Amino acid sequence: MNSEFIEALNAIEKERGIGQGILIDAFEAALVAAYKRNYGANNNVRAVVDRDTGEVQIFASKTVVEQVENPYGEITLEDAKKVNALYELGDVLEEEVDPKSFGRIAAQTAKQVVVQRIREAERGVIFDEYVEKENEVLTAIVQRVEKGGVYVELGKTDGLIGANEVIPGETYNNADRLKVYVLEVRKANKGPQVLVSRTHPGLVKRLFELEVPEIQSGVVQIKSIAREAGFRTKVAVHSTDSQVDAVGACVGQKGIRVERIVSELHNEKIDIIEWDADPAVYIAKSLSPARVLMVYINEGEKAAKVIVPDNQLSLAIGKEGQNVRLAAKLTGWKIDIKSQTQAEEEMAAYAEAEAAAEAADEMMDETLDEVMDEALTLDPEPETEA
Repeated sequence: MNSEFIEALNAIEKERGIGQGILIDAFEAALVAAYKRNYGANNNVRAVVDRDTGEVQIFASKTVVEQVENPYGEITLEDAKKVNALYELGDVLEEEVDPKSFGRIAAQTAKQVVVQRIREAERGVIFDEYVEKENEVLTAIVQRVEKGGVYVELGKTDGLIGANEVIPGETYNNADRLKVYVLEVRKANKGPQVLVSRTHPGLVKRLFELEVPEIQSGVVQIKSIAREAGFRTKVAVHSTDSQVDAVGACVGQKGIRVERIVSELHNEKIDIIEWDADPAVYIAKSLSPARVLMVYINEGEKAAKVIVPDNQLSLAIGKEGQNVRLAAKLTGWKIDIKSQTQAEEEMAAYAEAEAAAEAADEMMDETLDEVMDEALTLDPEPETEA
């Protein structure tokens, strides 16, 4: 029986991923609960299960007294001295109890305790497994769609795509498979609660890492990502090897790598640009697909004025300002875009204002000169006699 018990524990350990030590602790706690159910909750008792043989022993603590009122928690001095002659009144001894004497109700209690402990341990194992997957990408299977979000299956546990983490316009049907980004894993009464996202920029980053071996190896680095989920994403990449084209590696042969990511994101547009240490160059590239003529940098305010051809202005700004907004997020710079004509008009207006200011200064200088000359030629006032 004892060997069968150990075999059963081993089977549960393999099936549920719960350590044998945790299972034995649960069984010992169950035996204690069963004893107290049978003989009173106020009794002190401990259970010991041999980890190697499966042998079970239960020991009840009894206080040495003159007259026994509670046979399960007390023992006479005479009976105590039969165990050890050194016992005195008030001492506490442990007496082994036969677990076979437990009643059926007590056995049911033990079973409930074991099941409860196994469930708690299982939840702990699942929590530990998934908390390590925070900021990673998992494959999810859609279970149901509700107002509060989309509930998905993540393997050993379930996850929730919150209402704010759902890609705008994306539809979900039962059994759909999709990639999700793990935001947070929380402990809850019914097991770990895994919050996942379809809108987080980290999802795009992890998808590129999965698709592009050069990113996995570290040859190509993702420097920055700016995303408006469901519409457009900009990714800045850099190669640590001059022989490797960072943009080309991410796009893949005939665009196959980036196409897989676009397909996973339900045709969200992705711009891949080459990062540059020079902010002016970086900002110009970030406004792709628009062509940039000139970038003026203000380091102090971390702001840039960008000049583009007249026919590129709307493209540089993007629909409802999306392109320039994403470029600003990507680079971390404030970006003001002007067309070539607007810039020339501003420069002409500025030059005109400068000329007018200079003319005003010259006129003022001439006026002052005249006043000073006139003052110096005036006759002095006659002196008055004392």
